[in-house]
Amino acid sequence: MMAVWLVHLGQKLLLWGAVSAASLAGATLILNLLQMLANYVQKWLHMRPLPTIGGAYPFVGHSLILKPDPREFFQQLISYTEENRHRPLFKLWLGPVPVVAMYNAEVVEVILTSSKHIDKSYMYKFLEPWLGLGLLTSTGNKWRSRRKMLTPTFHFTILEEFLDVMNEQSNILVNKLEKHVNQEVFDCFMYIALCALDIICETAMGKNIGAQSNNDSEYVRAVYRMSDMVHRRMKTPWFWLDFSFLLFKEGWEHKRTLKIVHNFTNNVITERANEIKRNEKCKGDDKGTTFKNKRKAFLDLLLNVTDDEGKKLSHEDIREEVDTFMFEGHDTTAAAINWTLYLLGTNPEVQKTLDNELDEVFGKSDRPATLEDLKKLKYLECVIKESLRIFPSVPIIARYLNQNCEIGGYSIVKGSQALIVPYALHRDPKYFPDPEEFKPERFFPENVKGRHPYAYVPFSAGPRNCIGQRFAMMEEKTILSCILRHFWVESNQKREELGLSGELILRPTKGIWIKLKRRNADES
Repeated sequence: MMAVWLVHLGQKLLLWGAVSAASLAGATLILNLLQMLANYVQKWLHMRPLPTIGGAYPFVGHSLILKPDPREFFQQLISYTEENRHRPLFKLWLGPVPVVAMYNAEVVEVILTSSKHIDKSYMYKFLEPWLGLGLLTSTGNKWRSRRKMLTPTFHFTILEEFLDVMNEQSNILVNKLEKHVNQEVFDCFMYIALCALDIICETAMGKNIGAQSNNDSEYVRAVYRMSDMVHRRMKTPWFWLDFSFLLFKEGWEHKRTLKIVHNFTNNVITERANEIKRNEKCKGDDKGTTFKNKRKAFLDLLLNVTDDEGKKLSHEDIREEVDTFMFEGHDTTAAAINWTLYLLGTNPEVQKTLDNELDEVFGKSDRPATLEDLKKLKYLECVIKESLRIFPSVPIIARYLNQNCEIGGYSIVKGSQALIVPYALHRDPKYFPDPEEFKPERFFPENVKGRHPYAYVPFSAGPRNCIGQRFAMMEEKTILSCILRHFWVESNQKREELGLSGELILRPTKGIWIKLKRRNADES
């Protein structure tokens, strides 16, 4: 009733002020402000029954009590989920926008299985200058069409062609790590990240950029700088509007870096497309063998993929997806491998069991891993899954609710932001007793049976699950099996020393510090 009264009041003011153009403009502004106020009041009344965190003020919500530092904010959010573990969800107000945090399997299932709530949070808008409206950022019919087109490119028989690249880059990584054997502790995070970047560059674009050999290349610097700037923009409200962002030096740096990244991708696409055309013209000629002997990349598949109407992707469409693969395909995987090394380093009994499995599959050989080898590494897969449970690469999944809905016995208003928190979800003692303990046996087939399917969602789930999860698991197994066949990993780093920061990716702000010893040194 109050909301309706406010709108009526605004309409009367508009009529009274219709004397001149100036007063009309002023009255229109007042009407718009009153409508915004009415909308806010309606949302507030609608959402009032939901459990909430104390300390909210009108219009600014919880903004005054939320920590601005990403590490502190993440810890604050996790502490709220722990305090409210007995509840299925709770709400926060970010200014006038209601945000509903979800960390209960039954509640999370409602959102992730929905074919309606597939819109990403407005925070993903800051990725659009870089990734356009690709698979990560698009929605509606464009997303559905693109997902249908791209799903066949992640078929296992196609992924098998990328195994050579993964093995080669893993060996380069091992050679880089050799200098740390029997030395002091060191931060391994960037070693792994550059290896993952080399793998995604060659598999996505067919381009060997040699990041592990030359991490000072312009493109490598630009990719990491873009990721950092996107994170910074997300947490800085005065950077949200494009015109205000360009008033700061960060906005201009973002523009310059974006040009470097897009120019690189554009040049690779043009070069690859021209190569395919030349190859087609030279079919039957000896010159045509040059391209045939080249490794396939996702880019080659994108250049030939068609929709239901037989229409191919445009150059811009292809760039969107290649850039999306680049962004999603190295950061998440690198984080997962780093967390796994840390957990193995602090749990030697698990590492010993894994050691035995590696001996059973590879013996004392350092040969490249085959697809059959990876299939046999069942315990390693459980180790990776348990690492992703404790440290999910994507610790928060954010969705925009585009219609009113009932969740967990509560009515949630359209326009709310849903925050699914896998980091907290994966620590529900109902499904994971002693949740902080590292126990890969949780993922033995007999222990998974009967567990709620949405109690564990490291790659999201439902219609918008991660299209590249098979690729990621294959890469993680390849790199980890290569490292662990050469080295024994130790870590004395305490959990509280990691400095967890949960933005788009769960990162250790203080690095992953490990010590390496020669594996089987006592036998040599």
